[in-house]
Amino acid sequence: MALKVAIQMDPIDPINIDADSTFRIAEEAQSRGHELFYYTPDKLSYREGEIYARGWPLTVRREKGNHFTLGAETEVNLADWDVVWLRQDPPFDMGYITTTHMLERIHPHTLVVNDPFWVRNCPEKLLVLNFPDLTPPTLIARDLATIKEFKARHGDIILKPLYGNGGAGVFRLDPNDRNLASLHELFSGINREPLIAQKFLPAVSKGDKRIILVNGEPVGAINRVPAEGETRSNMHVGGRPEKVGLTDRDREICAAIGPLLREYGQIFVGIDVIGDWLTEINVTSPTGIQELERFDGTNIAGKIWDVIEDKRANR
Repeated sequence: MALKVAIQMDPIDPINIDADSTFRIAEEAQSRGHELFYYTPDKLSYREGEIYARGWPLTVRREKGNHFTLGAETEVNLADWDVVWLRQDPPFDMGYITTTHMLERIHPHTLVVNDPFWVRNCPEKLLVLNFPDLTPPTLIARDLATIKEFKARHGDIILKPLYGNGGAGVFRLDPNDRNLASLHELFSGINREPLIAQKFLPAVSKGDKRIILVNGEPVGAINRVPAEGETRSNMHVGGRPEKVGLTDRDREICAAIGPLLREYGQIFVGIDVIGDWLTEINVTSPTGIQELERFDGTNIAGKIWDVIEDKRANR
């Protein structure tokens, strides 16, 4: 069944075709005979009851420096398409949130992946609050005195922006640190959002595991090991991916969160696990498909498209 697939993503020109999950999703769709259309979030619009996108027919190829071809620019009514991928990266700001409101107006007649209503209501660092028994001690607050109190209780903490991504703005504050007030002042000067603090997990030195779930079921994992002298394990900041299997605890975590992900229409999700603890549930623009496929030899993108095609066939 050939589908018409629109992909809302950041500019395609500079992506790394050996790592970008959206590229892999598009590549797999093309191999199955699906029609591709690409547009950036600023090209999305609401007009007189309809949702439009201005963009380009897309062809992709695994050829560095020549990884895509665009057709003539055109405007399409997204209600005429079978699938829309919501794949631009955070920041999870009002621009991002507005696109979820627009795409919600065509879903589920047009299947938006992931469901934009629940993407908007389940940002990465907030959905984990549904599972306090699976997470390390966590605080969300803006008030400095409250954050100081949390740090005094746990000694060694991680402090980061609530809506950040890619390891940006993540700080470890150990018992000897004297920078909390300065960091609070810095963050307060940037925006009015709360911060999130979690008890530091020493197991991060052995890696921060990214587990991929497709329609609520785990399909594999990679381990992201921090660079020497670094707390953050994100591959954007030098983390090294390693092959890793799923532990009994990993499967316990996935079994606990899987039904909720299915209920909320979150087809492609990446969770972060450090040691025995769940730290994030990534639904906005999860990554890790290509690394996992190389390690495990499994067609993860194919599993995602199997679910989507089944949903379209049975709508």
